[in-house]
Amino acid sequence: MVEPLVDGHGRRISDLRVSVTDRCNFRCQYCMPTEGLPWLERGEILSFEEIERVVRLMVGMGVTDVRLTGGEPLVRREFTRLVAMLAGVEGLADLALTTNGFLLERDADALVAAGIDRVNVSIDSLQRDRFFQMTRRDSLPQVLRGLEAVARHPEVHPIKVNAVAMRGFTEAEAVPFAEFARSTAFQVRFIEFMPLDGDRSWRPDDVLTGDELRATIHAVHPLEEVPRERSATARIFRFRDGRGEMGFINPVSEPFCDDCNRIRLTAEGKLRTCLFSVGETDLREPLRAGAGDDELRHIVRDAVWRKELKHRVSEPGFRPPPRTMSAIGG
Repeated sequence: MVEPLVDGHGRRISDLRVSVTDRCNFRCQYCMPTEGLPWLERGEILSFEEIERVVRLMVGMGVTDVRLTGGEPLVRREFTRLVAMLAGVEGLADLALTTNGFLLERDADALVAAGIDRVNVSIDSLQRDRFFQMTRRDSLPQVLRGLEAVARHPEVHPIKVNAVAMRGFTEAEAVPFAEFARSTAFQVRFIEFMPLDGDRSWRPDDVLTGDELRATIHAVHPLEEVPRERSATARIFRFRDGRGEMGFINPVSEPFCDDCNRIRLTAEGKLRTCLFSVGETDLREPLRAGAGDDELRHIVRDAVWRKELKHRVSEPGFRPPPRTMSAIGG
């Protein structure tokens, strides 16, 4: 039996986020400049076989949950083949996907058939013009059709809708999203704006906190908190009348670093132990140089042992990582 992954602060690592591409078909304000970013060359990105090997290795070290991200993962050619490969990894309990939903109508059936367990769809406004303002793409109807396409598969549960909360924009979205959550089976979650934007324009004053949004919603549709699971990123609230749930992910105003059980693998094979890591550990080079499983385990274990205690976003002297969100993987 291989020893589980534990960092130097005693946290057991069980969640791996895998970015399959840095490319994206949206240009969201909180993530990427209007003109986009320079993309990685195809040969720089891990192959499906390399990703499967890393996942299989880490599942053998105690990882139980894998989430596939990007960029936008559905722009990766033959992506559903990777889903099927990972779904076959013995010991993997949960295989999830985060997507902007643009290609979800096309791919939903194939993704479910391949073995995806859960899906998160990023939608920052339910109004077409405001959706365009935030994403710089006039695609809301297509994204909503994709959401409905995956919702036709009851085995994919829960389906979550993620909205990044930005001051000066999201205040007007709070109640409409609450009513969307109350009238559908989707759990809507607001995520505080983090300093990972491509324009490098983030300021603390831009953060619309989860508490502010919750108060706005509570005044119209009363909420009550659900007991929080250890290592959960979201605080979950249900409507008192039983009609749906809302989630609030507050990494800036209420960091949840103490219970963090996550690590990340970038599209080109760099292991990141925190979303805000300044340093990374290269797995692609040893993978391609013929490293055995024991050598790779040693590299991973050493990196995880040095996992940061906390991200320090709200502390003096904080500096954001050189990568933006799309290059890290959500």
